Amino acid sequence: MSGRQVDLDPDTVERDLAQLVLTVVELLRQLMERQALRRVETGDLTEEQEERIGLTLMLLDERMDELLEKFGLRPEDLNIDLGPLGPLLPRDG
Repeated sequence: MSGRQVDLDPDTVERDLAQLVLTVVELLRQLMERQALRRVETGDLTEEQEERIGLTLMLLDERMDELLEKFGLRPEDLNIDLGPLGPLLPRDG
């Protein structure tokens, strides 16, 4: 058996799980946002649909900020390093 011990502190486990879940949610949010922008640019959406998507993405962004604060995380904490593949999430320019 290795000398490393698994840290099973409930606070740490909850934060780590929240970090993983929020990373997946952020990845999906970014993908949805890009798809919505493409559809707006190609004129595939009505004005009402554009407004609804914009409001939905804005509310999701606000909720993400609240959850990050609740778990003591920063947006950059969600960008998992995939080693040679680079970061999971694109860096905002």
